[in-house]
Amino acid sequence: MIILLSVFLYFAALFTISRWTGRRATNETFFRANRRSPWYMVAFGMVGASISGVTFVSVPGMVQASQMTYLQVCLGFIVGYVIVAWVLLPLYYRLNLTSIYAYLGRRLGSRSYQTGAWFFLLSKMTGSAVKFYVVCMILQRFVFLPLGVPFAVNAGLMVLLIWLYTRQGGIGTLVFTDTFQTLCLFTALLLIIYNVIGDMGLSMGQAVQIVSDSPMSRVFIMDDWMSKYNFWKQFLSGVFIVIVMTGLDQDMMQKNLTCKTLREAQKDMCCYGVAFLPANLLFLSLGVLLTMIPSLSGIRGDELLPAYVSSKLLTPHSSLLTPLLFIIGIVAASFSSADSALTSLTTSYCVDIRQKPGDERLRRRTHIVMCLIFILFILAFRTLNSTSLIDAIYILVSYTYGPLLGLFSFGLFTRMKPNDRWVPYICVASPLLCYAADTLMRQFAGYQFGYELLMLNGLLTFTGLWISSRYTRSAASQIPS
Repeated sequence: MIILLSVFLYFAALFTISRWTGRRATNETFFRANRRSPWYMVAFGMVGASISGVTFVSVPGMVQASQMTYLQVCLGFIVGYVIVAWVLLPLYYRLNLTSIYAYLGRRLGSRSYQTGAWFFLLSKMTGSAVKFYVVCMILQRFVFLPLGVPFAVNAGLMVLLIWLYTRQGGIGTLVFTDTFQTLCLFTALLLIIYNVIGDMGLSMGQAVQIVSDSPMSRVFIMDDWMSKYNFWKQFLSGVFIVIVMTGLDQDMMQKNLTCKTLREAQKDMCCYGVAFLPANLLFLSLGVLLTMIPSLSGIRGDELLPAYVSSKLLTPHSSLLTPLLFIIGIVAASFSSADSALTSLTTSYCVDIRQKPGDERLRRRTHIVMCLIFILFILAFRTLNSTSLIDAIYILVSYTYGPLLGLFSFGLFTRMKPNDRWVPYICVASPLLCYAADTLMRQFAGYQFGYELLMLNGLLTFTGLWISSRYTRSAASQIPS
């Protein structure tokens, strides 16, 4: 009951922020927050929006299989954010874009524009629904199952809450709610680490020493080129992951485009880009500490942190503080990710697909429909109830970003214009060729692609566009300057 009351108070705070920011809101507020957002609030909130509930659960368990090599990817993130800040953001601000995919229409053609938008809609809806499904499962386990609440009611209620506090203010509301949720997320994380250290009978200095001495604290792998954890593979993949999953993603860019000026947007992006390194170091350090608790011996992967929380619930007279912090952290992480995803999906459909950014009635209806589709996706994953399916969906999501990388790269770095009629077919063929290449390499060479598959996907799309293109002076004149 204490946990449920705390979650209720958490949502009451979100609705209070929503009512305050949603006053006199218009479509301009919903889509771009009137371009008045303070850059430091956007930067702080973006850290939480980028850390989903799945990250909160999964990253601590990663140390068992890959040590702290994920930090190699985070180092690549920093370089990627600098590239996005000084290459893509100036372009988006110069063109005064609401949706970043409008650039594809101006540079490459209408079918390229629609193709990019549909790839984003597919990728974001699928990926966000999977992440939120995992979080709903955790809430079902710790909150709703003891109360006898069915999973469908749980999922519907959670999405309804998102709709309620985003329906009016949209992105203008999210800039403030994400700041609040990021504060809750990191407060919960730090207090959980503090409680774990206390349960182990350690001082803070001893805990730091244990983590640094652990074989699981290895960060860099320079010697094994075949390993998917090799530094250069991880680092370069981190660079491209940020370029694609932030710079070419309407969800991640929409908040950055609400800053007052380009310079402020660049400051916000570089600040939160650097913040990912210490943030993930905290999650990984928590994982190292949890593996040293005897009662968690044999627990692996995503179950590591939830198992620790469950042990606190099952221990008589144990404090509910850790489970409470865990639930608040999960809710904060998942909602700051899902609410911005649903808002960006609504934006992309209204602006890119229907091309009616001023139609407030369409925007309201679309937001409701996106929420309903989101619920259906979650319930579908629940019905299939397959971990392998979740893995397959994540792979599918990573494939869908490759064509976006190829489209934007072609537009930015060439003066050629592709045959616009061919673009949808090229963008569909590229992921299929990547899948075939991955299967053949695994079967005949024993090599398994990691994050670098994204780069191959983008290269194949770029090559297809190049083959379909013809160089003309008129195409060069269409490149925004």
